[in-house]
Amino acid sequence: MKTREAVAQRIEELCAKNNITINGLATKAAVPPSTVKNIIYGVSKNPGIVTIKMLCDGLDISLLDFFNSPLFTSLEQEIE
Repeated sequence: MKTREAVAQRIEELCAKNNITINGLATKAAVPPSTVKNIIYGVSKNPGIVTIKMLCDGLDISLLDFFNSPLFTSLEQEIE
């Protein structure tokens, strides 16, 4: 799994856990829904840390909480 896929999957996982839609998260995080959907559907190849932090704020979690997931501990090396 690539990093951007892990980020997208983690966002979906946290939305499900918090019973919130992607649009609901976007609204709470003050991020355009299209930005979140671009991350989820792989259009955005490099979601920025500031955007991820805003999403964390919308979910009322820290960046540490976001990245504290098995999804990120088993990532493939991006540079070959």
